[in-house]
Amino acid sequence: MSLSGRRSSVGLAFGFCIGAGVAMQGRINGALGARLADGIAAATISFGTGLIAVLIAFAVSPALRAGVTKVRTAVSEGRLPPWQLLGGLCGAFFVAAQGLTVAAIGVTAFTVAVVAGQLLSSLMVDRLGLAPNGRTPITPWRIVAAGLGITGVVLSAGGDSAATPVATGLPAIPVLLIVLPALAGIGLAWQQAVNGRVAATGGPFTATLINFGVGLTALLLLDLYTLASSGLPTEFPTDLWLYTGGLIGVAFIALAAVTVGMIGVLLLGLTSVAGQLVVAVLLDAFDGKLSPTAIVSCVIVLCAVVVAGRAGR
Repeated sequence: MSLSGRRSSVGLAFGFCIGAGVAMQGRINGALGARLADGIAAATISFGTGLIAVLIAFAVSPALRAGVTKVRTAVSEGRLPPWQLLGGLCGAFFVAAQGLTVAAIGVTAFTVAVVAGQLLSSLMVDRLGLAPNGRTPITPWRIVAAGLGITGVVLSAGGDSAATPVATGLPAIPVLLIVLPALAGIGLAWQQAVNGRVAATGGPFTATLINFGVGLTALLLLDLYTLASSGLPTEFPTDLWLYTGGLIGVAFIALAAVTVGMIGVLLLGLTSVAGQLVVAVLLDAFDGKLSPTAIVSCVIVLCAVVVAGRAGR
């Protein structure tokens, strides 16, 4: 196998690991949000614990601090545009969109809209060459791969028993409620690309530090608005595992910043979706809730990964 082939294989494996991390973090943050009755507060805690962990690592490692200096120098010299440091805003927007729309449209519609936005946006982000791996043209096979990925998620979400919307006080504007998660998905593709650019300059943990710092700042500003109307959560759970979502986030954000330069944004999106579905199937099997639909969904998304990988070669 050639060097580029081995690099792509490693990137695909990393993508699956990233998806597995996203799935586990989602379960943890979802449980924390349910206990707090506030999903945005749970996300803020997740970002905060992740940022604290990264800051501790930077405090004890001169090599990591050197990465921040490299990024600062690149920005001052014009080699790294300042807007490429704002990937964390997309994470904050994703959380806000989740909190504003899931209760009204259900998990199914939210998940499908996010993945559709992410995969379709990935085609354009790769075409523009925003990620470190350069430009990748939009080809019929890449479009087919994105379509298969969306199909697999639609099929998987169709069997989600938690997808029923609940009554809320939000205005009945269905189009807007679908547009928000779609925009969040578009932002995820852009986030992966610019974090990859930052990682190429200062290393993956520097990209992670900046991502968590920017995202936490945005979430704290959002919290100021929500606290004015609802106040602080009345009780914080004592189960320590509910606060590990941020540590998992540090791992997969850093890994994604490296992986996007290996395989591009579309393949990273597809492999991470596949990883999420596989972990979800395993967790459902452990809970005795495994369904044939979930297995078929995984197979379809894995086929999408194969198609996109062959199209790239």
